[in-house]
Parts: sequence; structure tokens; C-alpha cells
Amino acid sequence: MSKSFIEQVHYIRIPVRDLEYSAQWYRDVLGLQLLTITEDPFAIIKVNEGPFLLILVPTVDETYAHFTINNESAFNIGFTSSELSRFHEHLIDNGVKVEDIKEDNGHAYFHFYDPNGNKLQVHW
Repeated sequence: MSKSFIEQVHYIRIPVRDLEYSAQWYRDVLGLQLLTITEDPFAIIKVNEGPFLLILVPTVDETYAHFTINNESAFNIGFTSSELSRFHEHLIDNGVKVEDIKEDNGHAYFHFYDPNGNKLQVHW
């Protein structure tokens, strides 16, 4: 097949325990746009001007939007930020669980956790 039928990633679903609190956290701490909380209920979060969305899905199950490798948590959602150090400080100032900034061949990144324990990464 020379061309994929798939055009782009539209959204990623993230499990959360408290939908209202989580939606506010993604809006207020990460600065993303909360579009709506639907009757289903889901929270629909827009990432800047692109077509990409995060869908927060409430669950009482102990489940996360990351996985493990050799019993170590590994992120599956990576964001970009041209102001990595300032963003790192902002998250710390807001009481977010944040790991140290690391560099790998000129590529800087760090991991952080949302209030539900979902491991996320940001890099530049």
C-alpha cells in the first residue's frame, strides 16, 4: 500500500478518577483549552490550534495512560514546549509530581504526572 487511509491522530483518551477536577487541572495547570464536558461524561481538551484532542474518560478502575517496561512506568503521551525550563518550574510551583530535566544527544525532556498518576513527557 503506497498511502495510508489514516490521515492523522485525532484524539487520545486518558483515564481519570475525578472528571471535573482533572478537566480543570489540564486547563489551569497545563494551559490547555477545555472545550466541553459531555453528558457521556467525557471532558474534551483541545491542544492549541491543531486538530489534536485529549479526551478525559472517568473510571473507578486503577488504570493509567502509560504502560510498564521491566516494571518501570513508561509514558505514551509526549508534548513539546519551547520553554522547557519555565514549564518545569511552573509545574513544580503548582505542586505537580515532576522528574528532573534530562538531556540525550541535545534533546532535553522531563516526565511529569497528572493528578490521576498518568505519566506524561514534555521535550524540546
